Amino acid sequence: MDWDRVEGNWKQMKGKIKEQWGKLTDDDLDVIYGQRDQLEGKIQERYGYEKDQVRREIDHWYGRQSW
Repeated sequence: MDWDRVEGNWKQMKGKIKEQWGKLTDDDLDVIYGQRDQLEGKIQERYGYEKDQVRREIDHWYGRQSW
């Protein structure tokens, strides 16, 4: 997976990420700033998911994006 696309387009991706994981705040997204490990951690924190579940969800979300 080429996560660099997300990092490079972070401002545009923030809206799509908030659509998927609405419990993430703008402040959360500003801190994450495209870093996948930070995103995983915040999703775990906000939703109480296990690490493997978060990774699968992010992979699934990423695969649905139209680049």
